Amino acid sequence: MGVKGLSSLLKDYSQIYQDIRFRDSKLLVDGTNLAYNLYDMANLDQNHGGEYLAYQVQIQALFKALIDCEIKAYVVIDGGSGTSDIKLDTRMDRQRARLENIPAALKGKKMGIFPPSIMSVFEQTLNDMKVPLVKCFGEADGQLAALAKEWSFPVLSGDTDFFIYALPKGVLPLHNFQWDSVKRTEASSYIPCKLYTTSSFCTFFNINDQLLPVFASLAWNDYVNLRDESTRWAGGSAPGRPTMPQRASRLEGLLSWLGARNDRTTEDTLTAAMADMSQQARREVQKSMLEYRLPSSSLRGFFSEGTVPPLPAELSWVPEWVRASLTRGGLGADILMHRRKILRIQVESSNLKSSNLTSRPIRQVLYGVLLAQGGAEMASAEQSDEKLAFSVVSGRCSTAFADRTVRLRVCLETLGVEEETLEGVPAHLRLPVAVTCYWLRRASPEPRLLKALLMVVVQGELMRQIGTAGWQGYTNHHSQPLDGIVAHRFNQWQACLKDASQLNLLLCKPLPEPHYAW
Repeated sequence: MGVKGLSSLLKDYSQIYQDIRFRDSKLLVDGTNLAYNLYDMANLDQNHGGEYLAYQVQIQALFKALIDCEIKAYVVIDGGSGTSDIKLDTRMDRQRARLENIPAALKGKKMGIFPPSIMSVFEQTLNDMKVPLVKCFGEADGQLAALAKEWSFPVLSGDTDFFIYALPKGVLPLHNFQWDSVKRTEASSYIPCKLYTTSSFCTFFNINDQLLPVFASLAWNDYVNLRDESTRWAGGSAPGRPTMPQRASRLEGLLSWLGARNDRTTEDTLTAAMADMSQQARREVQKSMLEYRLPSSSLRGFFSEGTVPPLPAELSWVPEWVRASLTRGGLGADILMHRRKILRIQVESSNLKSSNLTSRPIRQVLYGVLLAQGGAEMASAEQSDEKLAFSVVSGRCSTAFADRTVRLRVCLETLGVEEETLEGVPAHLRLPVAVTCYWLRRASPEPRLLKALLMVVVQGELMRQIGTAGWQGYTNHHSQPLDGIVAHRFNQWQACLKDASQLNLLLCKPLPEPHYAW
């Protein structure tokens, strides 16, 4: 994520970082980046449905370490593409790459195809721990950077896009943040880590800090793909420095070129850089430059007063109860702005239709409620025969939901379950049980895994009652191949639970929210 190759370049020039003892401070956290990187760094299973309980233990340990060091965290997570939708091509490229990686994942290799409920576990765990958490309407980077500048707090992230913003307290790179090695003295505890600042970077490479957005856009980032346009910078390492790998060499060549133009304006430098580019590449670079302009932060009021951040003018029609659901996690705003949902890809047999098709009727009701009009249509991107397939899904609901009885009826009717069926079921298991009833009727091939699924639920209940002290998860099966058809059946259940949980959230939780880690 971020500027391609920048992390590798900085590994070779570690003197740009400053070693610090971080404690007694406030900290802004790039929640989306942390959630996935924390799961990956914990070496948890990616292919067999997810190790959510072990993941929850990791989340709790990290934020307890912050508390022990008197660090107050404020977490900001992505909520969609935003109005510009500039990263759509990048997001779709990543989806296609995940599809190409499924055969290797079926053999047991870790291929970066994450389980579907990672963000649900992350958000729920932080809410349980009373950690301040907000979901932006679109991409979180700009809003997070704007708040970091306004509040003068550092940002914790592994996304090198933050290395471009001129933040007064800099960035704490996630992979150098040793939260699991807290040092304790008689007076206090601290986390050893490194601090990155744009001033140190610009001094080292002798460039004007005003040229950093130009550097990021020309270097190839998440906003622009200059794979075919960037060979002009591959001129070798800068004078006096050792020979670098090709990617780092390209960045050094670009930095050297920018450093030689320190006396020029940003506009002149950008014009010169784009002189030989295609019209398409120029447009992408210019759009990318706009993404590094810091907006006025709309998050301060949420963290200080609990006020819901405003939505764009295009969505002024969205009712207040929907805004609250968007802001506090669980729902993505792309459904509202772009009428599009990119569905989670899971590891399963490519000979079967996408596991997401089983939960499509649930999503139809969700779309109908969220768009508040009958016959609303949504574009859905999902896996099909090793390729991305697009389909149009019609919404099926346009009812008002002031009364809880109505909201509960809509939820249960969608899942095809009578309220009496759930009598005697513990409150926190009613939605998973209703989802299981739905799954048993609609899954294809026929799900013959009910006993296995119930054993997992029972185990989760046991862990809930006795606690998770010392829980390490299961590590022996990570590299084992898996049966794609068995995985497909369980994936259908996870897709149903995720979509039903989002519908339940949108309906203001007529059923208690399930505890995803259990």
